[in-house]
Amino acid sequence: MKARKAAVIFIFITVTLDMLALGLIAPVLPKLVLNFLGGNAPTAAKMFGIFGTVFALMQFVFSPMLGVLSDRFGRRPVILLSNLGLGLDYIVMALAPTLGWLFVGRVISGITAASITTGTAYVADVVPPEKRASAFGLIGAAFGVGFVLGPALGGLLGNADPRLPFWVAGGLSLANALYGFFVLPESLPPEKRKSFTLRRANPVGSLVLLRSHPELFRLATIQFIGYVAHEVFNVWALYTIFRYAWREGTIGLSLALVGVCSIVISSWMVPAMVSRAGERRTLYIGQFFGALGMVLAGLARTGSFFFLSIPVMMLWTISSPAAQGMMTRRVSESEQGELQGAIGSLCSLAWIIGPGLFTFTFAYFIEPAKGWNVPGAPWYLGAFLLFIAMLLATRIPKLPIRAESVASVD
Repeated sequence: MKARKAAVIFIFITVTLDMLALGLIAPVLPKLVLNFLGGNAPTAAKMFGIFGTVFALMQFVFSPMLGVLSDRFGRRPVILLSNLGLGLDYIVMALAPTLGWLFVGRVISGITAASITTGTAYVADVVPPEKRASAFGLIGAAFGVGFVLGPALGGLLGNADPRLPFWVAGGLSLANALYGFFVLPESLPPEKRKSFTLRRANPVGSLVLLRSHPELFRLATIQFIGYVAHEVFNVWALYTIFRYAWREGTIGLSLALVGVCSIVISSWMVPAMVSRAGERRTLYIGQFFGALGMVLAGLARTGSFFFLSIPVMMLWTISSPAAQGMMTRRVSESEQGELQGAIGSLCSLAWIIGPGLFTFTFAYFIEPAKGWNVPGAPWYLGAFLLFIAMLLATRIPKLPIRAESVASVD
């Protein structure tokens, strides 16, 4: 049990450092794209959407492959190589002299940014099924810690030099890879590994696993809708610059509030809600508050009101750990990596659809030539999608807890 706890703590640290690096560049990447395009907001919104789509396309192709590779060779090498790749990606972006080189950086990060999904499989290896929702909540808290420190620091660094956050993010990712090389144990013993096949590794074939059980498929559908809705966050910086004339520092502060809410909700509310209300109710209650918060964000006429919408919106954080906990109980131990790869494919599909969907919606509804100005339109669209997911979640029957053996850490 001590080994399992130590391993989960390491994954918490790994995800925290990854999210800290991502958070560092969140306030400055849209501004950098905007600068490359001469300050044209509608064009920058479209280009930023294209960046997100390409990143997602790389994830769609490579996430299932890395998940199946982790089932075959173990979680440790995949996590370490992913962190190394991310570090090199941030260095490429820090040096990018043109928009094209910045684009290359997003391609590299799309290929290598799999340490979080593999880390989730790692947690599933070492945590009993009935406690996985709480453990996944801890990973959610790690997201929050990264986004508390990352955007705030990135905003401050970006005010001095918009490329400085990329150097810091690269250094953190490389340090994370080095740290893991000396500290991280393997979670999947050789006797529980599964052979590598192209059918399981290709993005379409990996989704077959999600159809192996009717309720698993329903949960996957609900998660996919939620993942698409989450991509409304791609307009965060552009929206607040356009509507409230925020600078990098204020954008970073608002994203830091997202992180604070995520920490509190993931570390405290998730275990309490799952214990008292069950995973299914926790899922749709979180979706309801996420939709409500997005409506409030779209209606916010001032930056202060937008800040007030954030805690309401972030109650949505309780949903994903509950859904993932239910999903992991429907596959065997040797398929946890494949499951996380399939979930990664769902995320990637959402990332392919979502960035363009929301950034182009934003561009369309602020385009002067169209004769209207509804900058809150992408938030209303996100709320509608979450409401649909909530209705579907209310129809899922309770899933029984099934006893499973759990691999110990070497």
